[in-house]
Amino acid sequence: ARAAAEAVAVEYGDPWEPPIYTIDAAVAAGSFFDGTRGDERTSWSRTGAALGITTAHDLEAGRDIDEAFAEEGLTVVSGEFRVGGQEHFYLEPMTCLAEPTDDGGISVLSSTQGVDKTHKTVARLLNLPAAKVVSKVRRMGGGFGGKETRTAFVAAACAAAAYKVNAPVRLALRRDVDMGTTGGRHPFVVKYTAAARRDGEGVPKLAALKAQLYSNGGAFLDLSGPVMDRALLHLDNCYRWPAFSARGVVCRTHTPPNTAFRGFGGPQGLIACEHILEHLATELRVPPDALREANMYAEGDALPFGQVLCAGEWRVPRAWRELREGAEVEARREAAAAFNAAHRWRKRGVAMLPTKFGINFTAKFMNQGGALVHVYTDGTVLITHGGTEMGQGLHTKVCQVAAKAFGVPLSACHVAESASDKVANSIPTAASASTDLYGMATLDACRKILKRLEPVRNKLGPGASLAELALTAWLDRIDLSAHGFFSISDERCGFDWAIQPGKHADGTPDQTTRGHPFNYFTQGCAVAEVEVDVLTGDHAVLRADVLLDLGSSINPALDVGQIEGAFVQGAGWTTTEELIWGDEQHPWVRPQGKLLNSGPGGYKLPAFNDAPRTFNVRLLSGADNPVAVHSSKAVGEPPFFLGASVFFAVRNAVRAARASHFPDAADAHLEMYSPATSERIRLACADKIAAAAIGGEAGPAGFQPKGSF
Repeated sequence: ARAAAEAVAVEYGDPWEPPIYTIDAAVAAGSFFDGTRGDERTSWSRTGAALGITTAHDLEAGRDIDEAFAEEGLTVVSGEFRVGGQEHFYLEPMTCLAEPTDDGGISVLSSTQGVDKTHKTVARLLNLPAAKVVSKVRRMGGGFGGKETRTAFVAAACAAAAYKVNAPVRLALRRDVDMGTTGGRHPFVVKYTAAARRDGEGVPKLAALKAQLYSNGGAFLDLSGPVMDRALLHLDNCYRWPAFSARGVVCRTHTPPNTAFRGFGGPQGLIACEHILEHLATELRVPPDALREANMYAEGDALPFGQVLCAGEWRVPRAWRELREGAEVEARREAAAAFNAAHRWRKRGVAMLPTKFGINFTAKFMNQGGALVHVYTDGTVLITHGGTEMGQGLHTKVCQVAAKAFGVPLSACHVAESASDKVANSIPTAASASTDLYGMATLDACRKILKRLEPVRNKLGPGASLAELALTAWLDRIDLSAHGFFSISDERCGFDWAIQPGKHADGTPDQTTRGHPFNYFTQGCAVAEVEVDVLTGDHAVLRADVLLDLGSSINPALDVGQIEGAFVQGAGWTTTEELIWGDEQHPWVRPQGKLLNSGPGGYKLPAFNDAPRTFNVRLLSGADNPVAVHSSKAVGEPPFFLGASVFFAVRNAVRAARASHFPDAADAHLEMYSPATSERIRLACADKIAAAAIGGEAGPAGFQPKGSF
């Protein structure tokens, strides 16, 4: 099959010259998915204008942004921040097995997060009624968002071949093909102007933020629009900006379409916010943490999109205080400073970050889930739900919900598979919302069965086992199966960017007219301590401490594992993992548009040695969450951004190294882009050896190695 594929000659239509591979090139050419470009050069590619698609959205809150910047006594900074993409690198590449059925239909077993997406794509491709197509998933060898939509073309090709030859067909992409065609995390460029001041008591206070966000969506529009939306909705992180104005637009390039990745745009917005705060703190001559602490939201504050932090649900300030004290942050900073003073070629840095991550699909219709529960006469329970298992423990948590409802051991509950003929019209397993949706749907089904069993329990007595109840109910002709369903209430989900904001009584924008994007927030903080080898640019994470509010955890062991994995993956995104494309920054990569490091040999995933040598993870105690199943909170995506604390710790170590060579510029802002690879770290240190390599560009302003942004 591979030999046949390589023998195919592909002829392309008229090329668009020059080709566009980066955000900078797209901005220069005006190539956006924003419905604004319609010149003849882009007619070949069905641009956003031709499709009527727009991804350009604005978010404004507080006082007029121009009036805010016009005030006297402000410290104003401007700059840009760049963050690269990331490869999902799931252990199991895109894989599918398609088998024709004897009724003229087809069954597709696919490694996908989107059972329904696969189901509909195959049915449409083969012109079959949906009832004759079955899409199934047993489990995936990892997904991280990369299998939410991008598995569809693999399943479609596999199903077409199987249907044509009327025989089973299996398709598994090679790793280099998978990496080179399926897309990854969106690279972002954020251009900003921000202002702050010291109040009458000398406390640093934020005043205004104006930002323009660009992302690289690739050649065709996948999920880039909602990814950009979530970046906008997280650009404030945990801080109150009295005047806030942000605009985001997706750039169209000639690279493969980028797609969902753990965090779904949120981490890009969050890390840009923290970079901006670091810039402001430098210019204000205050410690970054002092600026953070002085501007954290308080209960009752409204976020830029209008949602209010209600009493009892805002816990970041508490988590910040507890972790700062428990992790001995100040003592460790002092120890790092002493270490740096004693070592010229090795430097240490400590950084602490907070996070809040909104839980929901911002598209209202997606906040729903179904489940099917069977109780057998031996007292065991079979559950099928709309979610999929990719190693995150969703099936285990759903079984725990059922086991608790029926009062049986966890071993008595089982999830066999996820399938479109058991739970139809399912929502992709994404947005960290699956336990919330499918746990509640399963609980709904269990409660229906328990309601039917009440007369039997009254007859047999409270000590009767589920097996005894089920057998008696079956003999009494009582249904032991139930379909459960759950949806987030209308008041707690959905944000429609097409609706124009209203106006408050004082004339400021009222974003609540657009909706209520998040059901709740998973919140937390992290501290990272690193040591940088100035001569090589290598770094080691000496210690990491994470404190996360997960409400009342259903399974603390699973949740701690998710936090650990997310943290390391987030640290990899901002340090070791760099995608290098054949673009204008890398003209030596041939052919143009090709991914150079399309495998583990060139793409540097975090290894065992990159994980924190001391890793402390704790869940916030005494926390609840009345709007989710068993008072729990989502865990999959929220801890990911906390891995960026490693990036900012590296940055602090680099600043310490630069201070040795440019004492007069020791307090100058360091514009360091992500990922902080060994190359970027080494050259940013700007010592005499680096200066010999990069010449006049070495200095306080810093040198920026090239990157595929």
